[in-house]
Amino acid sequence: MRLKKIASLPPLSDRAWQSAPHPTLPIIATCSSNKTVQISSLRTFTPQSTIEGGHKRSIRTVAWKPNTGPKDNPESVLATGSFDATAGIWRRYEGQDHGHSHDHEHEYSGECTGGAGGEEEEEEEWRFAVVLDGHESEVKSVAWSAGGTFLATCSRDKSVWIWEEMDDDNFETIAVLQDHTQDVKCVKWHPEEELLASSSYDDTIRLYKEDVDDWTCCAVLKGHTSTVWCIDFEKPKTNPDPSSNSPSRLVSCSDDLTVKIWTRMSPTNQTSASTKQIPSILKTNSIEEQWSETGKLPSAHTRTIYSVSWSELQPGRIVSCGGDGRIVVYEEFDASSNGTGEEKEKGWQIVAEMEGSHGIYEVNSVCWAKRWDQGKRFEGEELIVSTGDDGVVNFWELRE
Repeated sequence: MRLKKIASLPPLSDRAWQSAPHPTLPIIATCSSNKTVQISSLRTFTPQSTIEGGHKRSIRTVAWKPNTGPKDNPESVLATGSFDATAGIWRRYEGQDHGHSHDHEHEYSGECTGGAGGEEEEEEEWRFAVVLDGHESEVKSVAWSAGGTFLATCSRDKSVWIWEEMDDDNFETIAVLQDHTQDVKCVKWHPEEELLASSSYDDTIRLYKEDVDDWTCCAVLKGHTSTVWCIDFEKPKTNPDPSSNSPSRLVSCSDDLTVKIWTRMSPTNQTSASTKQIPSILKTNSIEEQWSETGKLPSAHTRTIYSVSWSELQPGRIVSCGGDGRIVVYEEFDASSNGTGEEKEKGWQIVAEMEGSHGIYEVNSVCWAKRWDQGKRFEGEELIVSTGDDGVVNFWELRE
């Protein structure tokens, strides 16, 4: 297989940190050191609007609230995290007319940042609803839980915060987790459970769950020998095999130039009525989880691996990127059973890679996005989206 670049967005005025596709609409958000978030079309690969004015420094991270859009909720909600130590919540109404306009790539005058002429319409497009204060240093990552109830943020101040949306524009801090000993780089929620993962400059990954009334660390994953920059849970299969009880898995990438797979070894222990009778001093025993390193992907990067993403629509595929400018796609396969009839072991192989994907620049983020443009070759096709220090967002397809 090979990677083919099919489109690029016009360069931003400064470094682009991360891109995140909307959960239901054909748009993608890209955050930048220029203190803005650009919203672009996934049908035409062109900028649509610019979100600005909410942060005083670089916007490092973005995340869409799930279950939003015309079908589920007539509003899109975007969380941002900035080097100014705050997180922001932005809202835009996605009514029937607006949703319809997305289908036909309606262009509105608020697509750029300039001038009094666009101010009123821009204001109607995106509303800076809430500022979330509390972190003492740069916010590095934000993530919504699967149901959209909780928002997690992490920071250079070594802490992970969990916020709960009580009602519109009212968020309450329900946990401040200070288990890491260094800068926390990334937070991710399990796609089906209220289980949160974080990765850090302290070389570890930590998992958290709610136990009775408090959130607590339920597992520590050790195996990397340097900063763990990014983590991602395996997405649930669209049509799972009823006979298979596949355990949850997590992928991580690191400054140690490795990409590792971690697997939950024990089933989730749900807090039951009997558990709640255990004295509080022992409460963490009720939710402890066992995770083990079960795989190491083939070596491909020569500099820090900054980002890793597990495909949602094509099970068994992972993509990574890093400071060497390289994008690498891995695929899981059944290793030989040597004719013994025993269950086949799983292995990973590199199926595509692209050097110099952003010229001489580092690639800060990579993710999968559902394909919406006219070049879509089959239902369920995903593109790979890379975001770089050159301020450019590139779109790649996998070709045989």
